Amino acid sequence: MKKIGLLFISIVLISCQSDVKKEDLTKLNGYWEIKQVKLADSEKKDYKVNETIDFFELKDNIGYRQKVMPQFDGTYRTNGIKENIKIIEKEKTFFIEYKTSYGKWQEEILEIADSTLVLKNKANLEYTYKKYKPFSLK
Repeated sequence: MKKIGLLFISIVLISCQSDVKKEDLTKLNGYWEIKQVKLADSEKKDYKVNETIDFFELKDNIGYRQKVMPQFDGTYRTNGIKENIKIIEKEKTFFIEYKTSYGKWQEEILEIADSTLVLKNKANLEYTYKKYKPFSLK
């Protein structure tokens, strides 16, 4: 009986996970701020303030990611380095494939919505991002 209960709970949990849909991938475009990292041992590290944020630009599943630093006047500073990205699909799962002159790696897209992005790398680190909201001194 316990096995049936565990099976039922497992099925419910799996079915509750959000599925990433192809049409949602355009939501990746824009500025994203790291909110939390879940380590492989399930420990969580929260980020309250970020000096840099990630800017994604994607068109037809190809684009780039760039680290930027928001400024008080509403502009962004960058070092000019862009990581080329490509969205790939494997067995109904979407991945961001990054490529620079130094290496190539992938992150699985676990969730993407208007204000939330969750990525997981091969070391089982889960990065939860929130859509960046610019601040203003005005």
